Amino acid sequence: MKKLMIAASCALALAAGTAHAQDRNLRIAFDVPYEPFEYKDDNGELTGFEVELADAMCEEMQANCEFVIQAWDGMIPGLLARKFDLIMSSMSITAERAERVLFSEPYYNTPGGWFGPNDFNTDVTDMDAMKGKTIGVQRGTTMDTFVTENMGGIVTIKRYTTADDMVLDLEGQRLDAVFVDYPVGEQTVLTKDGFKEVGEPVKLGEGVGVAMRKRDKDLANEVNAALRTLKNDGTYDTIMQKYFNYDIKM
Repeated sequence: MKKLMIAASCALALAAGTAHAQDRNLRIAFDVPYEPFEYKDDNGELTGFEVELADAMCEEMQANCEFVIQAWDGMIPGLLARKFDLIMSSMSITAERAERVLFSEPYYNTPGGWFGPNDFNTDVTDMDAMKGKTIGVQRGTTMDTFVTENMGGIVTIKRYTTADDMVLDLEGQRLDAVFVDYPVGEQTVLTKDGFKEVGEPVKLGEGVGVAMRKRDKDLANEVNAALRTLKNDGTYDTIMQKYFNYDIKM
């Protein structure tokens, strides 16, 4: 009888633990649009590489996840204010950010890319030739940091909240070139007539990670474990191949 009671207690505990995991709610923030990582499709549905990866991660963690759209400038403040629990929006791991948030292991790494009109024939590494050019970047990104640190005082830097606004100014000839996450440039610039890649890709930072609050170490362990599983069982590759014809996996 005692053994039966112990077995029943264990079963109840297991069931309770499973129910707790499945009932747990997590809010994940994305900056939209940032195609092909996160954007709205023609039906207005949120989709993209990171959105699909987040879906798979939540399923692996047995968590109910709500997706929150948040402007890039408010990402870390919103996380710290508990408006959401995770940032999964192409946030590059940097030492400065790591002072404020806890990062997962990197789950992808893509370089920054230079894009501009077909008649842009300047060597972007030649600072004398670049003098006076107007360059667009998305505010607060590693691309912004790179241009600021390496070209500040040489070029005019215009910073944008969204990649879409930046590309509109490029099309309107208010920018000479843009420096943006390479896949974003592929999707938002090279798909338009009259534009090309105008410089070699530049590898930046340590890759992209999921950002969480510093105290959420257990959550970080779960996220890391889930992402490793998705990489090992082929789920990551299946999602990646929908959006890229090259490997971005870390």
